[in-house]
Amino acid sequence: MTSATPDLSTLSLDGRAVIDGRRVDAADGRTFDCLSPVDGRLLTRVARGGPADIDAAVAAARAAFEDRRWAGMAPAARKRVLIRFAERILAHGDELALIETLDMGKPLRYARGVDVNSAANCIRWYGEAVDKVYDQIAPTPQTALALITREPVGVVGVIVPWNYPMIMAAWKIAPALAAGNSVVLKPSEKSPLSALRLAELALEAGIPPGVFNVVPGFGPEAGSALALHMDVDCIAFTGSTRVGKQIHVMAGQSNLKRAWTELGGKSPNIVFADCPDLDRAVEAAVGSIFFNQGESCNAPSRLFVEASIKDAFLDKALALVPRYQPANPLDRNTVMGAIVDRIQLDTVLRYIEQGQAEGARLLAGGQAVEPVPGGCYVQPTVFDGVTNDMTIAREEIFGPVLSVITFTDIADVVRQANASIYGLQAAVWTRDLNKAHGVARALRAGTVHVNQYDEDDITVPFGGFKQSGIGRDKSLHAFDKYTELKTTWIRIDSPL
Repeated sequence: MTSATPDLSTLSLDGRAVIDGRRVDAADGRTFDCLSPVDGRLLTRVARGGPADIDAAVAAARAAFEDRRWAGMAPAARKRVLIRFAERILAHGDELALIETLDMGKPLRYARGVDVNSAANCIRWYGEAVDKVYDQIAPTPQTALALITREPVGVVGVIVPWNYPMIMAAWKIAPALAAGNSVVLKPSEKSPLSALRLAELALEAGIPPGVFNVVPGFGPEAGSALALHMDVDCIAFTGSTRVGKQIHVMAGQSNLKRAWTELGGKSPNIVFADCPDLDRAVEAAVGSIFFNQGESCNAPSRLFVEASIKDAFLDKALALVPRYQPANPLDRNTVMGAIVDRIQLDTVLRYIEQGQAEGARLLAGGQAVEPVPGGCYVQPTVFDGVTNDMTIAREEIFGPVLSVITFTDIADVVRQANASIYGLQAAVWTRDLNKAHGVARALRAGTVHVNQYDEDDITVPFGGFKQSGIGRDKSLHAFDKYTELKTTWIRIDSPL
């Protein structure tokens, strides 16, 4: 793989909102600076959407829904448009990947190979699925015919985070659009640019104006306006548990809109002494926590290792850490890039300081570095001697920080793994089938991996238990969030 960095001179970045099929400035003309965490450069100035802009986008979405320019299409017709949308994403994959890397700091190799491809695949998959989902007829007496049908919920508000801007957007807009809804998307102010470009590609693919709108802005302004809007029928949010709770409150304060939230995680990764492949377990533990700079809600940040193999495990893990030293994300050989911005970098560094202050042993990393002048980077960090009540073991750091916790008893490690407000993902490594099944059933998590971590597919649901959120992204289950069930009861007076 060549290490040459791409030519940025031809990249055109437009920070204006997309409302009713047009690029527009914020109603009050305000903007905010979009700075790259790669080197601190100003990428562009972005429209700072507020309540007036949300009102305009929701009005456009409502008009599009009511005149059925999209909802009224046959499912097969919507399928063809969504497939064209996916094809447009792939055709502009290099551009979108470059935008994603510059905007939020992830390595270009992953922005292109993972984020672009995953977003396109998601949109294509829901396009393919929508004309293969059947309604139902209830088993009523012969004097009645009861039809159970799915209808689009209406106007869907979507708020997505900064860590996987395209993927998180695709997970929500794809099933919402496939079901016939109109959408207003509010991307994170930390990484808004790819969502704005997606809206243009959607229009090129044939999604009618007003059906997919994007309003950039800040959470307390544009985000709150969307969650409180009386003409939004559903709000879908991915982000922190703290903000997710506010979303549910605002949904109740307004029109009792459906609120679906995919929130934080502090996922336990449990490695037993009878792990079938220690090298593979080490690769997964290290690779998964440092992937995307640790900025993943499902990152296995709590590593529970059985005492008898802990030293061997740590020796192997620490030998891999140099592979993940941060470097220029635009270099195609880089595997760990920049933290999204200075605020998040400072947050990660504070957690590292807190871990040391509470008695955890710093084995690797822990320092901010600057492989690219002006950028936001931190070393991959490993703590040993962590206890489950330490701050770094309880709170979501959203950075490349691994906490190693030693255990000796199976019941105790399950108790510790479940002793968290979160329940997003977990993992179990053992060659004992009974142990694998028993522990997997006992873990309170939306996904439990066995002898692997983070293997994934669009066909399986993603979401969590407890304060990791409500509802599921991906798979056919996602349609449940963006449709209403209607019963039509028809009386039959049979002459027979």
